Amino acid sequence: MTLSPDIMLAPRKAHDLRVEVIHATGIDGARHARGLVVVIDVLRAFTVSAYALAGGARECRLVTDTAAAIALAKRIPGALICAEEDGLPIPGIPISNSPTQIKQTDMNNRILVQRSSAGTQVAAAVPQELHMFAASLVVASATVQACLLRRPRPTHLTLIASADHPEDHACALYMEKIIRGETPDAELLLEPLKQSERYARLVSGAWPGFPPSDLDLALTPDRFNFAMPVTRTNGHLTLTRADPPTANS
Repeated sequence: MTLSPDIMLAPRKAHDLRVEVIHATGIDGARHARGLVVVIDVLRAFTVSAYALAGGARECRLVTDTAAAIALAKRIPGALICAEEDGLPIPGIPISNSPTQIKQTDMNNRILVQRSSAGTQVAAAVPQELHMFAASLVVASATVQACLLRRPRPTHLTLIASADHPEDHACALYMEKIIRGETPDAELLLEPLKQSERYARLVSGAWPGFPPSDLDLALTPDRFNFAMPVTRTNGHLTLTRADPPTANS
C-alpha cells in the first residue's frame, strides 16, 4: 500500500478536516485497510451493482463462491444471480458480470446475488469492524460525498482497487482528486487502460460474456447520484443504495 500526504477537503465542504487517503490493491490491501473503506471494481462487478440498484433492485448480496451464490439465489423468491469466474460466463447462469445484461433485465424490487472474481472477493476480505462502500466510476462522486458525510467523519479513507487493473486505479485517483477539491480528468486517468491490449480485446467483442457496450456503461463517470454502502447481515455482505441527504434531512 502507498500513503498519500494528508489532504484538505475542498473549501466548498466548509469542514476543517484532514483525511489521509490510503491506496491499496486486492485482498491483501483489504486485509490491511484502515478507517473507512471503499472497494472499487469498475469492470465490472460494482458497475453491475449500480445499474441493478438504479433499475429498482432492493439490494445486492455479495458472495465469494459460485455454489453458494446459486444456493442463496434459490432460497430468495424472485432473486437473480449474476456471476463469472476468471472473467468468463458460467454455464447455466444466464447473467454474467455485465451491466448491459442488467439494464436489459427487470430489476424492480428484486435481489441480485453477485459472485465475481475480484470485487466480491475483496469486499469479503475487509475487516468486519470497518465500515465499507462498494464503488465504481459510475458512482464515484456520490461515494466521495457519502464518505465525507459519515459520522464520525473519517480521518483515514482506504481506497482499494479490487484488481491491479488501470481502471480501478483510475477510479481511486478520480475519487482522491475530488477530495482534494480538484476537477479530475477521467479520460486522462483512463488512458493507461485504453492503450492496453486488454482494452483492444474488450472493444473487439472477443471476450466471452463481455459485450463492448459494457465499456461505455462502466467508464462514464458519475452516471448515478447514489452511494452503495455494504453491510454484513446473516453472514452475507449486503449492498444497498444510499441517496444523498435532502435539504430537510
